[in-house]
Amino acid sequence: MGTSRRSLAREQNQTAYLFLLPWLIGFFFLTAGPMLGSLYLSLTKYNLLSPPTWIGLDNYVQILTNDSTFSGSLLLTFKYVFISVPLRLAFALLVAVVLNKGIRALGIYRTIYYIPSLLGGSVAIAIVWRQIFDSTGAVNKVLSWLGIQGPSWISHPDYIVYTIITLSIWQFGSAMVIFLAGLKQIPADLYEAAQVDGARKWNQFFSITLPMLSPVIFFNLIMSIIHSFQAFTPAFVIGDGRGGPLDATMFYTLYLYLKGFSFFDMGYASALAWIMLLIIGGFTAIVFVTSKYWVFYGDNKEGR
Repeated sequence: MGTSRRSLAREQNQTAYLFLLPWLIGFFFLTAGPMLGSLYLSLTKYNLLSPPTWIGLDNYVQILTNDSTFSGSLLLTFKYVFISVPLRLAFALLVAVVLNKGIRALGIYRTIYYIPSLLGGSVAIAIVWRQIFDSTGAVNKVLSWLGIQGPSWISHPDYIVYTIITLSIWQFGSAMVIFLAGLKQIPADLYEAAQVDGARKWNQFFSITLPMLSPVIFFNLIMSIIHSFQAFTPAFVIGDGRGGPLDATMFYTLYLYLKGFSFFDMGYASALAWIMLLIIGGFTAIVFVTSKYWVFYGDNKEGR
């Protein structure tokens, strides 16, 4: 009897390993392997044409001490993240709250609002966005009807980044759908009890909706931060692929791309990629550490 049980357990383990094998192959050959290769290249001088030459930490020293474009692109990316992420999440939550009021044809509205998230990252949408904010585009035409002379949004360094931020906010659909699912899980009796106590809608939102929705906000915040740091296509298309005008669209990812595929300095680009990984990891860690003060699960009043 004991032998048959051990045999059965062995067969179950073998079956589990077989199911895990595709994932393990993908992880080691498509994720871990390229990451380790990139880490090695970041410590070399490599131009794709000749074998990598070991230079140690020289790429990192050059980036951190003698690369003004790196600091400029990093500050621009921070500006993009700090503005676009809160606005996109706030807009997504606003639309989710409105759609949660039990309006008719909810599925149709949810689909319509989700479409921008499906299309927003494409080159075609970035080209359309460039046309909309051109000096003779739709935005300036609407402003002209109101008697306002609009600026050249995509050719002025002070304005072009805000067109990209606007495109990011327009892609609120994914966060909105997740917020809407979270709102559906909040017990209705909490709002009924608040109404009996005389709480206004505004007080209910801050005392019930936001605390109960905090785990969903936490998830959307993490995903939005990671996604925003990796923004590339809008900056590449709207800024003509060179970060123009005057490096006003030189996002960190665009600078990394230019270093690797325009100047063929793959070692330097790999070092930039690893610095970005550490930056994203740092911001993610900060959100996780601070979440215990504002994320609430169930009856846990102390947070996480």
